[in-house]
Amino acid sequence: MVTVINADDVRRIALSLPQTVEKEAWSIPTFRVAGRMFVTVPDDQTSFAVRCPRYDRVELIAAEPEKFWVPPHEASSAWVRVRLAALEDLAELYDILVDSWEQAAPEDLVQTLPAPKPGRGRKT
Repeated sequence: MVTVINADDVRRIALSLPQTVEKEAWSIPTFRVAGRMFVTVPDDQTSFAVRCPRYDRVELIAAEPEKFWVPPHEASSAWVRVRLAALEDLAELYDILVDSWEQAAPEDLVQTLPAPKPGRGRKT
């Protein structure tokens, strides 16, 4: 059975992370922790954007261009887009969202998350 991952899954998982709030900006949903944005869901809801250091972003896009990309207008940012249809499963979505959340959250809050399950590496 194929799992269809959509923007509702992004919202549900993002809001499950400690102290996350949803706030509309640029007429789209954004998700923030401690006032810092860590995920956005663009209008077409076929992708989402997460924090990603530029040097990691280059590797991600080179390794999986069908999954990760950066629109030209975001080239100078530290964000990457992720195509929902290219994700393997909800666990991969969770890993990507948690990684972005950890980049935005205060260190003491990051320590409250359980360690990743063995065999699960984070993508971003």
